[in-house]
Amino acid sequence: MAIVKHIKSRNANYSDALNYLIFQHDESTGKMILDEFNRPLRRDELYVDGLNCNPDTFDVECYECNEHFKKNRSRSEIKSHHYIISFDPDDKSECGLTGEKAQALSLELAKKIFPGYQALIVTHTDGHNGSGNIHTHIVINSVRKEAVRRQSYMDKPHEEIAGYKHRSTNKFLNYFKKEIMDMCIQEGLHQIDLLSPAETKITQAEYMAQKSGQKKLEETNKKIIADGLKPTATMFQTQKQELRNAIKECSSHSKSFQEFQSLLFEKYQISVIEERGRYRYLHPDRDKRITEKALGTQYGKEHLEQLFLRKDPITILYVRSHLRLVMDLQKNVKAMQSPGYAHRVKISNLQEMANTIIYVQEHGYNTQTELKDAFSKSQKQLDQATDRLMEMNTDLKSINRQIHYTGQYFAQKAIYTEFLKAKNKGRFRKEHTAEIQAYEEARDWLKSFYPDGKMLSIKTLKEQKTSLQNQIDQQKSSIRSLKDLTQDLRTVDKNVEAILHNQVPKKQKIQEPEL
Repeated sequence: MAIVKHIKSRNANYSDALNYLIFQHDESTGKMILDEFNRPLRRDELYVDGLNCNPDTFDVECYECNEHFKKNRSRSEIKSHHYIISFDPDDKSECGLTGEKAQALSLELAKKIFPGYQALIVTHTDGHNGSGNIHTHIVINSVRKEAVRRQSYMDKPHEEIAGYKHRSTNKFLNYFKKEIMDMCIQEGLHQIDLLSPAETKITQAEYMAQKSGQKKLEETNKKIIADGLKPTATMFQTQKQELRNAIKECSSHSKSFQEFQSLLFEKYQISVIEERGRYRYLHPDRDKRITEKALGTQYGKEHLEQLFLRKDPITILYVRSHLRLVMDLQKNVKAMQSPGYAHRVKISNLQEMANTIIYVQEHGYNTQTELKDAFSKSQKQLDQATDRLMEMNTDLKSINRQIHYTGQYFAQKAIYTEFLKAKNKGRFRKEHTAEIQAYEEARDWLKSFYPDGKMLSIKTLKEQKTSLQNQIDQQKSSIRSLKDLTQDLRTVDKNVEAILHNQVPKKQKIQEPEL
């Protein structure tokens, strides 16, 4: 599969990027490798092109462009953006990918993705650490040299105008990833869904930290072994990886967030809290928490809550399948234009048809009517569950108001009692206007809410709030399950329609088909 990495650089020396791409470097130190005459060694196999510049003078032309628009003069500014497209190692042996072909594909992609920018496109065939995977570097000057038409992914003002800087926003990166996916599918190369969050997210920085830590550990272990002792650890782990391992172990023995929270702290001294709908973890050797987003989807609230619920025998939980819609080749313009893309779609359609049939058999749907009834029932349950959640949220707002005004009432009651006893009430009110108004506002609201005058205590209200919040959390989980079930049934229903449409002649009158 092709993946893409993005690196921002504040280095004003564009020659460094050019030298790194053209000449061999030591991967551990980052220093240029020299021959016996102290001359830099050129990489064994590489392909170089320039976009809106000559590749040999990329550095000089970038300086000139920056000076022309008076940009990139401060040290804090981002001078260039470095994108790396790494192809699947199997593309070389199974799909006939060569460095020359990868360079041609990446050059066309760069023309589409980075119009108006000075870019250096370089393809290497050696791979990182001798892995052998073909990969392409696209380095662009952050300042646009030429004006272009505004594109759909541009969400910043004036992005299309010459002299304005490139913004690597989420919208742009998603557009870039989709273009890479389409390119690989069209060329028959291996590809995964780059738009879905990674189950385990390992950044370039974490990868390099693990590599450096492993090297230091091995050097230390050599000294320990030389002294006749046995090393306690042979595999270095980053703090993030330690968190992942601890989360996996503790979540497998927990049935609720509270159990998970306690177990994680007791066994590993790792603190976890929920903030803004996400889990945030604190490693015992850190002062700053790490978000679930930095670890991967397997370590986030949504995934772990589903894991907790599956262990509860009372909870009925639907586990989402990976069904996808069958694509209609006759209406797909891209498939008509590209035989390679059409071939991939046909294979994908066959796989989805097979998965659809398996789903139908596993769930015991004998006719298409039964399938449609199940879909209608699931949609109705989802609507009812959503309505119930709205009612619960309304009740929660009401309890919050009661807590607010009850607290406000008792907080100002003493001042108001003094006011009633004061000889000069006008002067007292003037001196305590805000407190008296707050008391009267709370009193009037509570009188209207409790016509019989029987107020609930703060303690009782907070207990009701906690209970209702738990019900809301359970209702949200049920809604997520119903949404997944409904979406799967909708997909299966449409796929069955496509399968039957392809199998039965249009003029033939048929009865209710069995599935």
